[in-house]
Amino acid sequence: MKSIIAFILLGLLAVCERPPSPNMDHSAHDHSNANVNEKAMDHSRMGSSPGAANAPQELQFIDTMIAHHEGAIEMALLVNNRSRRPEMQELAKGILEAQRGEVDKMREWRIKWFGDAKPAVNMDLPGMHTGMSGMDLKKLELLKANEFDVEFLKQMIPHHEGAIEMAKAISPADKYPELIELREAIMRTQTAEIAKMKAWLMVWSGGK
Repeated sequence: MKSIIAFILLGLLAVCERPPSPNMDHSAHDHSNANVNEKAMDHSRMGSSPGAANAPQELQFIDTMIAHHEGAIEMALLVNNRSRRPEMQELAKGILEAQRGEVDKMREWRIKWFGDAKPAVNMDLPGMHTGMSGMDLKKLELLKANEFDVEFLKQMIPHHEGAIEMAKAISPADKYPELIELREAIMRTQTAEIAKMKAWLMVWSGGK
């Protein structure tokens, strides 16, 4: 009897100590090394919030752009340990600073203007599918050096283009001047970043 119990206990220990499956969804990991609150998710498979299309356009824009920005933040967090180029490090730093700041502002405005309104992420807003459908964090996590840089740029360029398309499409009411300023900042900043990324991609990919 004792030998049977011992055998069962050894089996339980083996199960508990088994390493994670290589097929685990690593997109749920936190890719930063420091105090980062963002939690990774598969942004390419996001769906619209129930009834989002019926919400005020400003609320739809805020919730949807927050989700869009969080995708860029997830990607930018991967750069530090995977790219050797200072240009990429600087780009990632700029994305993190700008888009974290914009997310913070949008969350404050959401509470101020819409209180505890239900989520209004609308995947049908212009640019949302363009920006999110090509995201593949799992693929990026497996790459290093030039291969990572090229794939990052291939994913981030259309992601930025989606944000610009969404920003161009919103026409906030006059009582939301902050959103007007935000849309202009998004278009200005990300247009400049796209120009840099396209130039780098042409060289680093060998024109492919």
